[in-house]
Amino acid sequence: MDCVATCVDNNSGDTGVNPRCTAWQRLGEVLTLTVRDSKLSESREVDQLVAIKDIGLYGDKHVHSLSPRQVLLAGSDVYQDLRLKPMTLRENLLVDFSTKGLESSGLLRVGHEVVLWLTFQCEACGHLEHRHPGIVKSINGRRGILARVLRGGHISPRDEVQYMPSLIAPISSLWRERVAGVLYRVPAGKLVEFRQLAQLAGVPKTYCRVFPKILSQLPLAVACKAQSGSVAEIEQRWTGAELFDISMNTDGVAALNH
Repeated sequence: MDCVATCVDNNSGDTGVNPRCTAWQRLGEVLTLTVRDSKLSESREVDQLVAIKDIGLYGDKHVHSLSPRQVLLAGSDVYQDLRLKPMTLRENLLVDFSTKGLESSGLLRVGHEVVLWLTFQCEACGHLEHRHPGIVKSINGRRGILARVLRGGHISPRDEVQYMPSLIAPISSLWRERVAGVLYRVPAGKLVEFRQLAQLAGVPKTYCRVFPKILSQLPLAVACKAQSGSVAEIEQRWTGAELFDISMNTDGVAALNH
């Protein structure tokens, strides 16, 4: 039997989630679903999404096992407040509650099958600003929240969305802190290439040009783990797979069994 606690039934404004609640709390439901493949610059609405464990959403350009940004959820409140055109924020799931109050490390259950691990709030990138001048300032940090797929399955409009806190380590919404955080996790004797570092930190590859400045502000023992070019020795290359392994976190794993 599902462990469900209807601690919240809030479809607008702050989510109002109770961080001390150890059962699933109802937030609201899915309104629309969209996907954007690698060959298209525009999102398209679909009737159903297939979430694949540790990979992302089938057919979406952001599928990658080593990415913290496999799924983007946005709240309908932003669209209503700013009168945005549909799919402006390029979200995968448009939900009927605010996503701004959701914190990294929390879990979302979507429908009866899918469980998502919330990673960090999504920053409004330069591409979005170029397409919609002035939007970065107007949305004021409410573009949405990113997530990884912990348990796969099908997602449909009107699916209920529930929340549960977890003990998974939170990830910073500040991209420079994420880059530094990844470097601190690189094991001794291993090196990570700039492009891989960008993937693991969830930042565009174009940000690599700023990495030298970030590295200059870190301890040498940490900064030297990043390499701008290719790492010649295969055994020295670090993929970063352990960043997304929650098998040691009993709280996160247990939630998958409810």
